[in-house]
Amino acid sequence: MAKASGKTVCVAGNIGPNALTELTKALAAGKLPEVWVLELSSFQLETTSSLELTAAAYLNLTEDHIDWHGSLENYAQAKGRIFLHARSRILNRADPVSMRWAENTAGAAVRTFALTKPEKPGEWGVTEDAGVEWMSFIAPQTTPAASSKKAQLSAWDAPEMSLLMPSAALKIRGRHNVQNALAALALADAAGFSLAAALEVLAGYTGEAHRVQHVLTVNGIEFIDDSKGTNVGAVAAALEGLAVGGRKCALIMGGDGKGQDFAPLSSYVQQFARSVVLIGRDAVRIQEALKNTGVPLENAGTDFEGAVDKAYASAQSGDAVLLSPACASWDMFANYAERSARFIARAQEIAARTEEGNR
Repeated sequence: MAKASGKTVCVAGNIGPNALTELTKALAAGKLPEVWVLELSSFQLETTSSLELTAAAYLNLTEDHIDWHGSLENYAQAKGRIFLHARSRILNRADPVSMRWAENTAGAAVRTFALTKPEKPGEWGVTEDAGVEWMSFIAPQTTPAASSKKAQLSAWDAPEMSLLMPSAALKIRGRHNVQNALAALALADAAGFSLAAALEVLAGYTGEAHRVQHVLTVNGIEFIDDSKGTNVGAVAAALEGLAVGGRKCALIMGGDGKGQDFAPLSSYVQQFARSVVLIGRDAVRIQEALKNTGVPLENAGTDFEGAVDKAYASAQSGDAVLLSPACASWDMFANYAERSARFIARAQEIAARTEEGNR
């Protein structure tokens, strides 16, 4: 969105590249970008005290990294440090923890997003019009803050609710991605980017690798790679987002659970899963948390390829085989990318065997 708005941009942060490395390179080249886009983890934010941001977003809070932070509250507070010196706060109004930072803002502007209809200035959401769900917003009472030197008046400043684009026009899948798109638009607004450019980018965006990503389809069963789904909230979002038309998932999950409580997944598994195949170190813990769902559970241990086979065997035409582990990969794999590669390779083997058998 920043590039499409004509800005020079550097992207850095948690997954990489390293922000300090990129800053060093830019200083050495004598050419700093106009916009820095940073993804910051709770580990990085925990010791942050002086970072000044034009705008910062807090998407949600789900249990993760409890083995490091010690409690969910400590984790929440570490993430909240992103707002210490931010001029605009982008908050999920459906998430009570996120909305703590709507108070005592020290003069920062607040914009919110959720999968509900916008009611007040600065709110982003969804609105039904003539049977179509639209992403929509009501402009904040202040103009965009891309630069303190020059406030820009644009289509962002419409005084009434604006319908932007149908949710169904997004190429990324799942209701959680509609919410992510709204958060991105709110950030673009706060940074003063072009509305037309932001919408054009969203319409063409196909998502990131290993995040609810289509792999292939065999006998009407779709294999979906969500290897980056490393916490309970990510798996819940994937299951719910894929449940269009009553679709079920044969779910593969497990690994290093990072001290999470898996019980909140029970209702999602009960509603949206055909079966669950468990792998890795915390398979038994997860099985215990899900034992009352009524959904078939099977522990494949460290036999990952066997787990993929079992999930496929349990799926019906129209279902998905979903790798969404809710766990880190380190107990069985070098990283989430290796876990993904082995999932894709096994899916391809299943497809090849099926094709050979149909000849």
